[in-house]
Amino acid sequence: MWGASNIARASVMAFMTKSTPTQVLLPARAVSTTTALSATQFLLKYDYIPDVLEKRGPFREGHLDLAKQLIEEGTCLAGGPTGPVGLEVPTGAIFTFTTEEAAKKFVEGDPYVSNGIVTQHSIEEWNVVVQKE
Repeated sequence: MWGASNIARASVMAFMTKSTPTQVLLPARAVSTTTALSATQFLLKYDYIPDVLEKRGPFREGHLDLAKQLIEEGTCLAGGPTGPVGLEVPTGAIFTFTTEEAAKKFVEGDPYVSNGIVTQHSIEEWNVVVQKE
């Protein structure tokens, strides 16, 4: 439609045929510098044991250190506990990763998983359509 050659041709023709400055209007999409409308991320969902607060103590530092390491690497974007509103004991957690491999790396190295704090987990692809830039 508005290829580079057509734009250049229109600019040259406008320059050659007019002695006064000419404004060449281009479709907005031809010069758009916005980012893609969607991005694929990966959600890691955990379910915890009912007495998670009593049992997580010895493993919490390792769990958080691993998350912080992956955040520093740029592969973990966010994470935290989940549960019904107002419930003091989390029933699980959700983490967001840039790749499926990073989510798997977290599961494989997480002391919550290897020590039975996590009863089950899943990794799901999430196609982000809107987000704050």
